[in-house]
Amino acid sequence: MLIAGLLLLIQAPTTPMPSAAQPLAAMESSVASGEFKKIGSVLVARDGKVVYEKYFDGDASTLRNTRSATKTITGMLAGLAITQGKLGGPNATILPYFADKQPLQNPDPRKAKITVEDLLTMSSAMECDDWNEYSRGNEERMYIIEDWLRFYLDLPIRAYAGVEQKPETAKYRRAFSYCTSGVFTLGVAIARATKQPMEDFAQKNLFQPLGISRSEWLFSPAHEAFGGGGLALATRDLWKLGQLYLDGGKWEGEQVVPADWVAASLTPHAQIDDDTEYGYLWWMKNFKSKSGKSYRGTFMTGNGGNKVVMLPELHAVVVITSTNYSTKGMHEQTERMLTDYILPYLTQ
Repeated sequence: MLIAGLLLLIQAPTTPMPSAAQPLAAMESSVASGEFKKIGSVLVARDGKVVYEKYFDGDASTLRNTRSATKTITGMLAGLAITQGKLGGPNATILPYFADKQPLQNPDPRKAKITVEDLLTMSSAMECDDWNEYSRGNEERMYIIEDWLRFYLDLPIRAYAGVEQKPETAKYRRAFSYCTSGVFTLGVAIARATKQPMEDFAQKNLFQPLGISRSEWLFSPAHEAFGGGGLALATRDLWKLGQLYLDGGKWEGEQVVPADWVAASLTPHAQIDDDTEYGYLWWMKNFKSKSGKSYRGTFMTGNGGNKVVMLPELHAVVVITSTNYSTKGMHEQTERMLTDYILPYLTQ
């Protein structure tokens, strides 16, 4: 009895009180019934403490491939490399890091003006759009060639035709275009600037201070860490990354990422659509609860509907992992889990 009581006491902080758990119990039933498909895990933290944790596939030790949520971590590493004086600041141009790739195909003086910030905000001059199957820079075309870095650097300059958003008329004077190869290129620039593999730089400067000991990176054919997607981390470690930024770059009282970089990263720099803005590889939009009230969310997201969402007004971080890759409605289903179940739990 004593041992059982101690175990219950240890587990209690991660389990909501019965009266508060109804929305989450309903969510669990919806997952069990198949209404929500291929959900791996859900974690909710408030005021820096995990208050709910459920594993539908695997367990707490399972590494979760959250696909493009990796991009946000690459933005964190860029900030650390800039702070250390190794990578030029947001206005630094990127071509000097790639002298070995010269000369480039489709030469254009505008390529020399592409900056670190252009890659952080997915608004470079390159013709690169993963949401357009006809784009020369669509990521699917990158995966089938050997030199992913040259793939991006050799792209032509994009054109703005018809009703397409132009930088000079855009809200933040940047025309957003979702470009995985650009973020991969940023990752290689970080590795070259720091003179070490990006995965080693990440482990020493970001993961180790957070107590993250296990990670699995994807690599290009040239064995360059893929900063554009595919990094696998445990659910609690994904929460730590969200909590780090919610707390202004601090973890357990230590400043891991400079507060000014966190602030800059969470400031809108580009507009995606009427509802969504973009920081330094962070997404921003309002999530409307069933009560009708909206809450501002800043989040990491990836294929399958994977999400790490910061909700500053509620002092909360939510992690939803899923293997529902490349299916219609994948993002909508995890957003509905957030708005219909998790927000009601947090706000009742």
